Amino acid sequence: MQVPSGVVLLTDRRVARGGLVRVVAAAVAGGVRWVVLRERDLPRVERLALAVELRSILTEVGGTLLVAGPDPLLGDKPGRPASAEKAGSRTWAGATGTGSSLTALHLSAAGPYPPPPADLVGRSCHDPAELRRLTTEDYVTLSPVFPTRTKPGYGPPLLAAGLAELIRLSPVPALALGGIETPDQVHACVQAGATGVAVLGAIMRAHDPQQTASSLTARSGHGRPQPPTATTEPQTKHEDMP
Repeated sequence: MQVPSGVVLLTDRRVARGGLVRVVAAAVAGGVRWVVLRERDLPRVERLALAVELRSILTEVGGTLLVAGPDPLLGDKPGRPASAEKAGSRTWAGATGTGSSLTALHLSAAGPYPPPPADLVGRSCHDPAELRRLTTEDYVTLSPVFPTRTKPGYGPPLLAAGLAELIRLSPVPALALGGIETPDQVHACVQAGATGVAVLGAIMRAHDPQQTASSLTARSGHGRPQPPTATTEPQTKHEDMP
């Protein structure tokens, strides 16, 4: 089973510079192959339409859209939950490039337990107790690794040593999450044992999200740097949990 790796992009339409779809498309052009659709406050019909649009961008490059929360949104038959269609199938559309048959969810630490049926399930975790609650999940995010403006005071931050310890305890592969904005931070997380990093503000707020995604992906070991663009601006710290 392939799990998220490299740079995983978390969406936030409120801070996406120039529009969420534009930023995601640029990040994909910069090497991102995994996107977690958040936007849980949207009405379901609007969130579904956004999911369809984002997945079409990812499908072109063999990428995968994950949906935050227990509602998978995307199914083969209109009006029927994808989990009902795909329970137990474990079809890996991200590898085949078809995109239409993968049900991928990312759940919070709060639940539900066990996860609903899906082809790929991730869970946000923050400590050993939450790792011990895992059942059939395929991967976890571990956070916060670094201080983050979105949730000031949340933590304390794991830092590289704390991240490495939780990865050692985790029964499944882990992504690092929280306050990750620079290539050096990405490298530190990978060195600690993470399969990749989940980022939000570093790309969502970027003046050039393609170049930012490329530079972060290159340090994750899952991409190649692209030529620098003519104009850049400092990144604003902003990170969040799915």
